[in-house]
Amino acid sequence: MPRTEEQYEEIREQKKALIMSTSMELFAEEGYHNVSISRIAEKAGISKGLMYNYFESKEALIITIIDEGIKELFNLFDPNHDGHITDEEFENFVRKSSSLVKENTRFWKLYFALFSQPKVYNLVEEKTQKVFSEMIELLSSFFSRRGIEDPETEAVLFGAMLDGIAYNYVMNPGLFPLENITEKIITRYIRNQKE
Repeated sequence: MPRTEEQYEEIREQKKALIMSTSMELFAEEGYHNVSISRIAEKAGISKGLMYNYFESKEALIITIIDEGIKELFNLFDPNHDGHITDEEFENFVRKSSSLVKENTRFWKLYFALFSQPKVYNLVEEKTQKVFSEMIELLSSFFSRRGIEDPETEAVLFGAMLDGIAYNYVMNPGLFPLENITEKIITRYIRNQKE
């Protein structure tokens, strides 16, 4: 029986996810410049030609990986896209972003590895900075409503804190108490503010 359009699309999405997952692993472990399209195709168990049906270049592949990972994080941040962060959304973001780091360490290893590869980071810098600027703006507004002095600096501090937490967990998961730290952040910014 011939496949339906939906079945073809599902197969296409599965192959794309396989390529991205394999690439994340290789880029994070071996470095972006050390991994070829041929190596990715071989490890993913597909032909090099098929790779180019999904991504026109290695640069397009890394841009897509980072773009999708950052979008996923931002969608957790302001899930209803109303430009306003509530206490509940803030708490959910902290919890879910911790879960994201735990569930997708490959992506975060790659993300942090990019900072030590400036030529590669330049490929994704503009999009990444745009998303993070929007997040800082929303956070500043959230902290301002909570009466926190210098909300812009607090927003940047909060972002740096989350980066540091994610980095430490990804690099040393067995020694880093992610759940305890998540609870401390929620207590600091939500529960203590309510008392």
